[in-house]
Amino acid sequence: MTFRFLPALMLLTAMVFAANANANAQQGTAHDTALPIEIAADALEVQQDKQIAVFSGNVDAQQGSIKLRADRIWVHYQGDAAEDATKAISKIDAEGKVFFSSGTETAEGDQGTYDVDNGVITLTGEVVLTQGNNVIKGNRVVFDLTTGQSTMDGDKSEGDGRVRGLFLPRRNGGR
Repeated sequence: MTFRFLPALMLLTAMVFAANANANAQQGTAHDTALPIEIAADALEVQQDKQIAVFSGNVDAQQGSIKLRADRIWVHYQGDAAEDATKAISKIDAEGKVFFSSGTETAEGDQGTYDVDNGVITLTGEVVLTQGNNVIKGNRVVFDLTTGQSTMDGDKSEGDGRVRGLFLPRRNGGR
């Protein structure tokens, strides 16, 4: 590794430990998007001219209780993190066996995007959302981390385009 990558690595370090100045405004939300994002992978390529860091191979990312796994992710950053680390990461794109977990639910898909600025995670492809023993399948799921609301769409290009769910009722006293 040469020293010309040192500024980019410093930028990534600053991004990981960045704290949002508006954290107090987000109290009481479903997820604190101001928490630092920790990323681990087998390899890292920094494309400083494009302001992108590409993590590949067994990628794990975590922000508080939110976990993301994928084969590869692209971290889009903006500005100079040394000057304004609070807004360094703007978006994370994920591809290949994308897995998202929030502690109470998990979702799998082919591709994913985490819009950090707006606190929205979108998974597309053959999406499977699991909450306990309940399973919902569709083509696209959107998680709003600020409100805690989720929506799922079916795939209208194939089949009947419907969202499918399997919900198991709780058993009370053997009934």
